[in-house]
Amino acid sequence: MKNKNSKVATNNHVDSLLKVFICHRLPERTFKIGKWYFPVCSRCTGIYISMFSYYFFVYFVYVQYNPIIITIAFLMIIPVLLDGLTQFFGFRESNNALRFTTGLIAGLGLGILFKAMKWILFS
Repeated sequence: MKNKNSKVATNNHVDSLLKVFICHRLPERTFKIGKWYFPVCSRCTGIYISMFSYYFFVYFVYVQYNPIIITIAFLMIIPVLLDGLTQFFGFRESNNALRFTTGLIAGLGLGILFKAMKWILFS
C-alpha cells in the first residue's frame, strides 16, 4: 500500500513539473483531432513548431545576428504576453487560433534569441 501511494505522489510531482516547464496542457486550450488531444496546448504547439523550424532553417542558412534582429526578436514575444496576460486577468477570453498564432510568432522570436545568445557567448 505504501508503494502505491508513493507512486501516485511521484506521478503528481512529475505532472506538476511538466506543467511548469513544458505546458499546462488544459484540454479546452488544446487542439483535438477526433478524440485525441495534442500533448501540449495550442500556444505551446505554435511555440515549439516555430522554434524547431527556425533551428532547422539556421542549420542550413547562416544568420548574422545584430542588435536590430535581437530587438525584433524581443518584440515578437510581446503578442503572446499580451494574449496570455489579458486572458489570465480576465479582460477577455482567447481562442485556440489566436493562441497558436501568437505562439508561432513568439516561438520564432525565442528561437532567434536563443541562437543569438549562443552566437554571442561562443563566437
